[in-house]
Amino acid sequence: MEADTQAHVAFFLTGRRPAEYLDAVDGLELRPALFAGYEDLTPLRYDFPVVLVGKAAAGANVESLSGLVDKALEKAAQGADAERIRKHGLRLEQEIRTLVAAGTAGTLSALWESAAARISAQGDATFDESQRRLRAAVKVDGVLADCDAALPPRLLRHVWEAAQAAKSAQFRQRLQRLVLKLSAILQADVEKSARGVAPDRLQATMGPAFASAMDFDAMSRLLTKSQPRETMPAARKRRITDLLRVLKSQRFYTDGAADAPVQGYGFVFDSCGAALKAYRERLPKLVELARALVIADLEIDGQYSPERHDAVFEAYGAAGLDAAELAVFPDYLVCIADGGLDAQENTRLMEILSSGLPIKVLLQVDDLTDSTSEPGMQAPGMRSRQLASLAMGLNEVYVLQSSASNLFQFRDRLHKGVTYRGPALFSVYSGANAKAAGLPPYLMAAAAMESRAFPAFTYDPSAGANWAARFCLQANSQVDLDWPVKGFAYEDEQHQGVTQDLAFTVVDFLAADSRYAGQLARVPREKWNGSMIAVDETLAKERKGLPDKVPSVLMVDGQNRLQKVLVTQSLIRQASRCREMWHSLQELGGIHNSHAEQLLAREQKAWEERMRKEAEAAPPVSAPAAAQPAAATTAPSSAAPAVAEVMEEPERNPDEAYIETERCSTCNECTQINNKMFAYNANQQAYIADINAGTYAQLVEAAESCQVAVIHPGKPRNPNEPGLEELLKRAEAVA
Repeated sequence: MEADTQAHVAFFLTGRRPAEYLDAVDGLELRPALFAGYEDLTPLRYDFPVVLVGKAAAGANVESLSGLVDKALEKAAQGADAERIRKHGLRLEQEIRTLVAAGTAGTLSALWESAAARISAQGDATFDESQRRLRAAVKVDGVLADCDAALPPRLLRHVWEAAQAAKSAQFRQRLQRLVLKLSAILQADVEKSARGVAPDRLQATMGPAFASAMDFDAMSRLLTKSQPRETMPAARKRRITDLLRVLKSQRFYTDGAADAPVQGYGFVFDSCGAALKAYRERLPKLVELARALVIADLEIDGQYSPERHDAVFEAYGAAGLDAAELAVFPDYLVCIADGGLDAQENTRLMEILSSGLPIKVLLQVDDLTDSTSEPGMQAPGMRSRQLASLAMGLNEVYVLQSSASNLFQFRDRLHKGVTYRGPALFSVYSGANAKAAGLPPYLMAAAAMESRAFPAFTYDPSAGANWAARFCLQANSQVDLDWPVKGFAYEDEQHQGVTQDLAFTVVDFLAADSRYAGQLARVPREKWNGSMIAVDETLAKERKGLPDKVPSVLMVDGQNRLQKVLVTQSLIRQASRCREMWHSLQELGGIHNSHAEQLLAREQKAWEERMRKEAEAAPPVSAPAAAQPAAATTAPSSAAPAVAEVMEEPERNPDEAYIETERCSTCNECTQINNKMFAYNANQQAYIADINAGTYAQLVEAAESCQVAVIHPGKPRNPNEPGLEELLKRAEAVA
């Protein structure tokens, strides 16, 4: 045992693997134990593939295949055939997912047809009728997209194009109105002029039916004598004519047709430098069009005064346009592929973000780590995380960081980002690392987010005036913990079921990457001993001197056999840095905030001191004369009632929900039900953080599941919540 432990410690410190004690992991096809059930994702129902809906309202133009099938089942799976239709629908969904995973591209309707044909060929006579009913219940169509390296730019561009289409329709409607009204002003002036009553014009106006019945020359002379002499000033006519020229020749919004009189600008770029160059070249035209829009409105309303407005509009846009003025024009989209952010491009990106330009930038990362990096060198992926932090520090940049696996859940936040008035940075890890042990990109992306290697968050400057309103970290699981903890069930050598909780750390994520094989060592089962502890336990202890226990991770091999794998000190250092970065994000999100905890500690100390002084100042309570004991024994008992009276709980409104926080046993039951409604204080005891963040049903459920019965649901705040009668009966039972 001692020799085994020494070998383990030596590997941890040096990375040297004694062959008689430890095995190499090459060829074992190891993956984290919590991945054991996810080798093939096609039988699972999850967010992908998604449907990029062709025609839908902005913000609602992305649907998951599973979600669409569920909606179709709700409508079509009715009556006696409900169970048959449900089974056929789920079978069809799995077949479509299999086709997409195999690389088949196309629309939902096309892949639906292909999948249906493959299932029908297997001879199920009732399937065709089921799938026709289901297909009739699906009212949308669009291209299917899987979670792969192409997803981030594909999905973001789809959301961006929908937002730009809505903006274009609104602008073109405004433009058409301005052109018609300005043209009408010029036309009215023509009607007042001699040209307006010329014989040929009068004849054209009356039509051919009156050609022989009317003397248009005589009519022209008569109308010329009676026509008012006042016509539009020449300066105004030139101004309106110039406005019409600008409005009709603008290239920011066009119909995109090849034979269109004016070819529109493009707004999608693959580099910040190209986007900046295009923006600067077009800026004079942008200012000219923005000026024309304002002047046109004034002219149409008859409010334009040359004396007052000429000087103003002469200098219009000299200091740039503000966010409201820029908001009516198209936003630029830049999609930077992995590795495309060199030093020069990085400078251009920071210029965009700090200047307030309406440019949205996708920074895609395919590889978060590099085990070959020199010590102290910046690993790939680290720069993107730093840029996201820097962008938040600018205060006026919309920032979204997420793994690709979470993009469907973030679809509304993507829409907010592309419609935000100002620059936006979308930093996305695709999971498409070809060296990651052949695991699906979705699984690697989800693991990066779960392990805190690439946490998901958003920073929305338009959401409020403070960090509490602007910054959101809640998309991550078990956000109050260092590492999420999951249950892991397996069968031991005696074929007995075993369940244990495993913390999924960044070391588990790195261990899935074959490039880190040199920093891993398999321990033969017969050499397992108590010196091997979990990574999270290692990080929780402060080591002094040589360690007596070494960190290990549970993994499964290609045959799904459980293995214990030692990791090196280098990986533990990376995990420690990752945890510190996560702590910083937690503080920004108001979780374990050091300032709040210090304030709470000061208030707690002040409260305890106040209670002590009040207890000391309280007069002793005398016992009845008949039962007066000796003086030596009455002193302590006489003070007790006074202290109890001071410490008594304040009277609470029985209609208001509350938690007896000081009695909380930290069982996690309530926070698992709703971690926005319920939260832990600095002492890891629960309180109601936001009563409006959940339902009365969740309050009642939490009260019922509370192990120490400290949750009191009170009365419902929403009188229209379904099932209140039953919920009130349940609440009364636990009150």
